[in-house]
Amino acid sequence: MSRPDTSEPTGQDRQRLSPCVCNTLRMVSRTVTQLYDDILRPSGLRVTQYSILATLARRGEANLRQLEDELAIDQTTLTRSLGLLEGGGVIERVPHPDGRIKAMRLTSKGRRVLTVARPLWAQAQNKVLRELGTRAWADAQRRLAHLLSVAAKKRRSLRGRSRAQQGRARRRGRSLVGG
Repeated sequence: MSRPDTSEPTGQDRQRLSPCVCNTLRMVSRTVTQLYDDILRPSGLRVTQYSILATLARRGEANLRQLEDELAIDQTTLTRSLGLLEGGGVIERVPHPDGRIKAMRLTSKGRRVLTVARPLWAQAQNKVLRELGTRAWADAQRRLAHLLSVAAKKRRSLRGRSRAQQGRARRRGRSLVGG
């Protein structure tokens, strides 16, 4: 059995990569997502839905904010996915003393769907790791964790600054866009 090639991309793959970090990450993300979705198809789930169900199974229940933070999914995408999962009967709302908090948990159907999906997810995961190599993936995870940390910190900083700029602009009676 030959060892997977873990060298840098060359030739056609290298030409497809963008010099833009964001564009390259999105391209890789879309392609890997499609691979997982293709393999998960018999379960009726997409990988984003699988991730939500797996998180709910691990936590028992979670509210929107917890899921947003843990999965790094924006509220609009998460709300849409939760609606589809709830409509499919695989998750249900959990009563919460604060009616504004939307907490969810798996239903028995959700646990059955997850039982079918787990080995398919493992198949996709193993396929990617076989091609990439576990050592290369560990290195990529370390680098991506650092990038996530830096980007999240910068985003929080910019978001705070942006709100301050918007407040000053409103007080001056003008918009940041169109002046």
